[in-house]
Amino acid sequence: MQKTTAVPKGFRFATAEAAIKKPGRKDLSLILSDTDAVAAGMFTKNAVKAAPVRLDLERIKSGRGRAIVINSGNANACTGVQGMKDAAEMTQLVAESLGIAEKSVYVCSTGVIGTPMPMDRVRAKLPELASAAGTASFDDVAAAIMTTDTFPKILSVRKKIGGKQVTIAGICKGAGMIAPNMATMLGFIITDTAIDRAALKAALSAAVKTSFNRITIDGDMSTNDTVLIMANGAAGNVPVKAGTPDYAVFAAAVAKLCYELAMLIVRDGEGATKLVEVIVKNAKTEAEAEKAAFAVANSMLVKTAVYGNDANWGRLICATGYSGVSVDDSKVDISLNGLMVCRNGMATGKDIEANDRLKNPTVKIIIDLKLGKGMAKVLTCDLTEGYIRINAEYRT
Repeated sequence: MQKTTAVPKGFRFATAEAAIKKPGRKDLSLILSDTDAVAAGMFTKNAVKAAPVRLDLERIKSGRGRAIVINSGNANACTGVQGMKDAAEMTQLVAESLGIAEKSVYVCSTGVIGTPMPMDRVRAKLPELASAAGTASFDDVAAAIMTTDTFPKILSVRKKIGGKQVTIAGICKGAGMIAPNMATMLGFIITDTAIDRAALKAALSAAVKTSFNRITIDGDMSTNDTVLIMANGAAGNVPVKAGTPDYAVFAAAVAKLCYELAMLIVRDGEGATKLVEVIVKNAKTEAEAEKAAFAVANSMLVKTAVYGNDANWGRLICATGYSGVSVDDSKVDISLNGLMVCRNGMATGKDIEANDRLKNPTVKIIIDLKLGKGMAKVLTCDLTEGYIRINAEYRT
């Protein structure tokens, strides 16, 4: 059992191999709270939703949960009535094996769309998965949920809340088909913090808004995107309520955790060699800043220029201009990794030096519109030949 990350009290984990897409790797995972937990979730806004998303959308209305079963290799999306039956059966088998209520079990799937779930293999492994609770680590689950990811994504943080030390830990997967809302990603956050339902939901919503909803790798929104959080209260703190100092600490910690997980997703973008942070500041409003930042981050010309170490700031101001936000090009400043390449809409003559700065694996683009106080950050990556190869061969 691999274990490198601090995890909250009162949670157990398991992984198993069902050879869902191909043999030779763990592709089933379980996250189990020893006690009933407060739960909240955020889901894709794609009109085409996978069966697990539809099931979880109903169950999350209770605001409670005990377990999450996850599979990789098959999205169970566009699989009709049978797909819904398969998603429900997965939760039923886990619930029966654990002796808990079926409605307290959530299911998440990731992988190929339009292929029926191989339930003969999954069905045989779910009781084994449940009985193995406690034999794996959160790190193991982070590895088992990967698809085209090249590394597991896991982080944790500890805070003092209500005089008690609480732990918040999160994992996610995603490397392609990444764009809001949310960016194919799955994310799971667990904490031993005692917190009421309204506060947990508010903290997650705020965190997702500035993290997973502000990343884009290829502009494609998945059918399966899900972020779930469970808080079991095992730390023994006085329950956190919205509007209190403890809530501010908790919400800030969740927001930071989600942003750093989002950065890991983008850094692992399919074929990517660089993490790119696009910051638009002093727009008329935050909404306009976000819109402009996404226009830049989704531009194929911008992404390929970053890959080629070409400080072609004309592509940046062009994307800002067509984004539909208020722009006065005579006021626009643009910097690349701290070097001003455009001042008041004109070249500064430092493109050659800027080309060299683009060789850094992390690129920060700052666009100052000088029209207001709105600011937004969007994370993206460069576009390489590797992205084409990975996606051309995804089903083969």
